[in-house]
Amino acid sequence: MQIFYDPNDTEAGLKLLEDLTTNAEAIQEQVLHQILSQNCESQYLQAFLDGESDKNQQSFKNKVPVVNYGDIKPFIQRIADGESSDIVSSQPITELLTSSGTSAGKPKLMPSTAEELERKTFFYSMLVPVMNKYVNGLDEGKGMYLLFIKPEIKTPSGLMARPVLTSYYKSQHFRNRPFNKYNVYTSPDQTILCQDSKQSMYCQLLCGLVQRSHVLRVGTVFASAFLRAVKFLEDHYKELCADIRTGTVTSWITEPACRDSVLSVLQGPNQELADEIEAECAEKSWEGILRRLWPKAKYVEVIVTGSMAQYIPTLEFYSGGLPLVSTMYASSECYFGINLNPLCDPSDVSYTLLPNMAYFEFLPVDDKSHEEIHFASHSNTDDDDDALKEDLIVDLVNVEVGRYYEIVITTFTGLYRYRVGDILKVTGFHNKAPQFRFVQRRNVVLSIDTDKTSEEDLLNAVTQAKLNHLQKPSCPLLTEYTSYADTSSIPGHYVLFWELKPRQNNEPPELENKTMELCCSEVEDCLDYVYRRCRNKDKSIGPLEIRVVSLGTFDLLMDFCVSQGSSVNQYKTPRCVKPGGALEILDSRVIGRFFSQRVPQWQPLGLDS
Repeated sequence: MQIFYDPNDTEAGLKLLEDLTTNAEAIQEQVLHQILSQNCESQYLQAFLDGESDKNQQSFKNKVPVVNYGDIKPFIQRIADGESSDIVSSQPITELLTSSGTSAGKPKLMPSTAEELERKTFFYSMLVPVMNKYVNGLDEGKGMYLLFIKPEIKTPSGLMARPVLTSYYKSQHFRNRPFNKYNVYTSPDQTILCQDSKQSMYCQLLCGLVQRSHVLRVGTVFASAFLRAVKFLEDHYKELCADIRTGTVTSWITEPACRDSVLSVLQGPNQELADEIEAECAEKSWEGILRRLWPKAKYVEVIVTGSMAQYIPTLEFYSGGLPLVSTMYASSECYFGINLNPLCDPSDVSYTLLPNMAYFEFLPVDDKSHEEIHFASHSNTDDDDDALKEDLIVDLVNVEVGRYYEIVITTFTGLYRYRVGDILKVTGFHNKAPQFRFVQRRNVVLSIDTDKTSEEDLLNAVTQAKLNHLQKPSCPLLTEYTSYADTSSIPGHYVLFWELKPRQNNEPPELENKTMELCCSEVEDCLDYVYRRCRNKDKSIGPLEIRVVSLGTFDLLMDFCVSQGSSVNQYKTPRCVKPGGALEILDSRVIGRFFSQRVPQWQPLGLDS
């Protein structure tokens, strides 16, 4: 169902939000009916439903199964290979969206249509009235939002496969968007659409600095990307100031559209502005640098929920007290909900699901399973559904406050009862629409940027490194391991803690730098497409590190976990640890540190290769 309103009309937007959330149940029924009516002739649905008599909620739930990506991958792959869109959708599939999750080492593909871009445009427009409700005067300046596109893949069908944000920024809905006085960017579109991420970053920061007196808000989509921008600014501020001082653009910006658009923003030399910016950046401490460089900024808009929460302390250091605002919850599969209390503490962020975006169902996850996932003592596999009660699946309006659920979606674009993999906790309701706190992605143990490494991915990579580099009689045995996402530096990087035992005695193992560095590189080579893209192309993850710990360290780790309430009989070594006592034990017993000495190979291969 399509809904339109003028995004410059705040009152109309807030009233529309009230109508949507008040009538959530009826709207969900309408959404499902529209999806079934629209796509009932698709090959996928015809396998389960019998014409007109089955176009209802009960038949749909009784006959259409809840699925994972492995179940639907063959259907989507056929479309990627050139078969008709009516395999899953009555509307033409116009592109495939690459998820940050992977399948067999390659990005998952999600079908999308032209109509879905309209739905996303509506979703973005609903963020505006909510911010206007809490922050005055956003129509009196600009937002310095650093937005980027990423590499695309051409499928055998000719359809492009691209990340969801790249899809939106390259669409006519973004490029020909109507003027919205509440949402004016400092970055020209040409700088956002630049294929070279370094040139794009430089040009967008240059434009944001030149227009610093007009900037009322700063941000990126993810917290990790914003901190990379701060680090980039720290490394390049002298060059940026030189450009402002002379009114020119540095010679290594070779993209003509970028150069021309930035020169139009510079409008000649500005010695005074360059001196002001350089004086702030030259200060010994960068604490509060965002407020100092953009003194009129009212908040920092970045997603700081889920794995991005690890960046909150660093953001707070740089922000100088500016609120950290997480506005939305979305994925490649679907745009879900918005934060109706955007100025809340980052730890209190909840998202209200918009009932017109898709048909939502929820698989209950019992508290015991949630705790095991949350504290990373071990994670369930897709087939291990003891805690996921499919017979107890509930609708959007029937979830219970305080319970944990995995979200299941049915979309207009051809996903039917699809398990997204996100674990959510119900924190309350706004009218009849539930509000959720994002807990985490199921099965993910490590994440720095858009990468999502599962326990199985990590095990396979560690095993391969062990087989290839620790098999000689002179090499020690790997007896235990765990991991940690270290974000204390920018960019963050994966840390593996390995306990190594000599094959002949209990003396400390002899650690050869070359062997251990090869192990680091082998692990990286074996991680998935998204991780390798982040390392190779995006430079958003640093070199993987192995920290070797002394013998007996993992016994001490077990003692600690048991002292915190774990059962001795059911104890399993956590494959990922978080800041706290466990990490302190591991770090206190490190006897060797080694880093990958090369970047893993990556290229945007065709999906049929």
